[in-house]
Amino acid sequence: MRERVVVFDGATGTNLQARDLSAYDFGGPALEGCNEMLVLTRPQVIADLHRSFFEVGVDAVETDTFGAFPIVLAEYGIADRTFELNRAAAQIAKEVASGYSTPDRARWVVGSIGPGTKLPSLGQIDFVTLRDGYEAQVAGLLAGGADVLLVETVYDLLQAKAAIVACRAQFASITSSTLLMRRSARPRNRIG
Repeated sequence: MRERVVVFDGATGTNLQARDLSAYDFGGPALEGCNEMLVLTRPQVIADLHRSFFEVGVDAVETDTFGAFPIVLAEYGIADRTFELNRAAAQIAKEVASGYSTPDRARWVVGSIGPGTKLPSLGQIDFVTLRDGYEAQVAGLLAGGADVLLVETVYDLLQAKAAIVACRAQFASITSSTLLMRRSARPRNRIG
């Protein structure tokens, strides 16, 4: 970003709608419209979408995870699949991005974190539940290889705070795990 303009991809949702997908593509009528399920039911559709953006010259693509956290996924009865969906989405994007990266021009994966459907400022959800939901999402995105996290389209400041606190907690968790692994890998001096 210090050397040139970085170009983001286009809109995921509207581009998926243009693909004329059926309820079957989402995993059945109960999941129709849950774009996040496509990373499991139709991963090639998501990979093709990422490719279409890289083909026109973008530098970074967003994961198909705008609503992939427990509060939104609960509306489809799949809140327990939060980590799995986010990891899969990031892995798909990362695999496609790797195919377009060159030594002179890296390509990145941006983990999309949307606002959800409940506003903490209006008392529709408590802060801790929202934060914990975002933590599960962020954990999956990072496990799948997201390079950047993007808290987007958030219009409630408590939502934004919950998402940012969740991101920081996951970064701290990764940092702590890395330090522990480094410490345990150090040779120990033994006397005798």
